[in-house]
Amino acid sequence: MFPSLRKPRRTLRTPPPPETRQLEVNGRTLPLTIRRNARATRLTLRIEPGGRALRMTIPTGLPERDIRDFLDRHQAWLMTKLARFSSSNALCDGAHVFVRGVAHRIEATGRLRGLTEAVVENGEAILRVSGLEEHLPRRISDFLKKEARRDLDERVSIHALSVGKKVKSLTLRDTRSRWGSCSADGALSFSWRIAMAPPHVIDYLAAHEVAHLREMNHSPKFWALCAKLCPQMEDAKRWLKRNGTMLHALDFD
Repeated sequence: MFPSLRKPRRTLRTPPPPETRQLEVNGRTLPLTIRRNARATRLTLRIEPGGRALRMTIPTGLPERDIRDFLDRHQAWLMTKLARFSSSNALCDGAHVFVRGVAHRIEATGRLRGLTEAVVENGEAILRVSGLEEHLPRRISDFLKKEARRDLDERVSIHALSVGKKVKSLTLRDTRSRWGSCSADGALSFSWRIAMAPPHVIDYLAAHEVAHLREMNHSPKFWALCAKLCPQMEDAKRWLKRNGTMLHALDFD
């Protein structure tokens, strides 16, 4: 018998798991995730939405000293970028939080019981929050989730009827990488933080994911359908690009 002339199969190497470490930037300690990528030809450093974490991609086999040198060289850049995410983003009595694009002054009522409610008093938008002070961020997030659910349920139903498609489910999450998603079986998922955006931005997000029920891509046909559902699409996209990161900066934990 002649020996086989078939080439041996190449074994696909599993990429190494990401490494997590801590990086101090101007007195702040931030989690840094480092991913090694065999296809990477250079080092890249990104700030996660909200400015509470960092992500770095490096070529496989890069020496540790090169990683440290790169991070040292970019300290000034990180300080400048992270300065946008200051303590002014804290949720406390007297601070402000957006509800449907309108800045509301947070008013801690001091009452242990009661609803969180958005009111207008003497021309000022106020978000009244009851409960203990340490529970204030959680109660605000609960309020925003409820408002997001109400707005998205309404807009998704209207857009789904327009395209003649059914929605399997609608889920709210606190996602960082995307504002919404649509699965092949019609399950829609949204970031509840969108409740802080203006109504036309909320409507665009609903239209975007519903459009995926018909076009599971980002082709010209998809964008044409999306624009038909939401005529203010381009303005909404610009708003998210300018302000989306700041919505992620608020810490509700």
